[in-house]
Amino acid sequence: MIKVGIIGGTGYTGVELLRLLTSHPQVELAVITSRAEAGRPVAELFPSLRGYVDAMFVEPDDAALAQCDVVFSATPNGVAMTHARALLEADCKLIDLAADFRLKDQATWQHWYGMEHACPELLDEAVYGLPEINRAQIRGARLVANPGCYPTAVQLGYYPLLKAGVVDPMHLIADAKSGVSGAGRGAAVPTLFSEAADSLKAYNVSGHRHQPEIAQGLAAVSGGDVSLTFVPHLTPMIRGMHATLYATLTDTGVDLQELYEDVYANEPFVDVLPAVSHPETRSVRGANSCRIAVHRPGGGDTVVVLAVIDNLVKGASGQAVQNMNVLFDFDETEGLAQMPLLP
Repeated sequence: MIKVGIIGGTGYTGVELLRLLTSHPQVELAVITSRAEAGRPVAELFPSLRGYVDAMFVEPDDAALAQCDVVFSATPNGVAMTHARALLEADCKLIDLAADFRLKDQATWQHWYGMEHACPELLDEAVYGLPEINRAQIRGARLVANPGCYPTAVQLGYYPLLKAGVVDPMHLIADAKSGVSGAGRGAAVPTLFSEAADSLKAYNVSGHRHQPEIAQGLAAVSGGDVSLTFVPHLTPMIRGMHATLYATLTDTGVDLQELYEDVYANEPFVDVLPAVSHPETRSVRGANSCRIAVHRPGGGDTVVVLAVIDNLVKGASGQAVQNMNVLFDFDETEGLAQMPLLP
């Protein structure tokens, strides 16, 4: 049994962590912080947790958090880095669900996130928490940078192609669509129901902050530079993410279906669908699963990969719990056996 703390338990990723961790047999929820809701019962703010979480929100306090074995930071960008040194010095592991430690280059991070980094010396140490690619490094980590939702879907979709070296890494196109929960729980006009419903739009086409994160991961797999065009879209649904990925084959003799099935054969949370399948976001709602289908239209040299995830689970909190399981040598599926919700 390990003691777990959560910094920022009031957002969508925070409540999703609470939902998942309450069913984890190895976890004791010790500290759940919120500056705005300190002193309020968690289940009062989130009635779905009534009967499962009896704790109250408390003010963030590094001394209390340091008594935990692991802390999840489910906060906006720029918060986890202010707690990192104190927690690591106390031998507490930190899993950051925001972007504070995802990028290795300090200048690149500061450019995209618009602030000075509070502990740049930890950027090299942080392990990028995509278990299907970095499992061995995660096992020995103190600090895990949980990937973003778009980067998870895109990297898992491209990984077999780049690992095998069968596509041109300089011509990659990712067309990805997310539900509005990806924008967080804070009120904002673009995500109001009357603004987002019955509509579909691209955004940040000239540059999205997840682009350098994706490119960094893909370059590490390919062993060299990559050129990625990434276009995100907002869709009128609450949960879900669909990535349509394009690449140009350099080896037209490869059996793409066999390649994907072999790479992900032993991965509990990646499901390679049968040939000519078209995965749907609803098929992974509430589950820590990425479903993938690979196509080669007309038998030509273009590969089209379809990848779907729940942006709050495999794209955030579920993956964070998966990382915790790897860190503490638990069964990787513990606390994550939830079946997708339908309808």
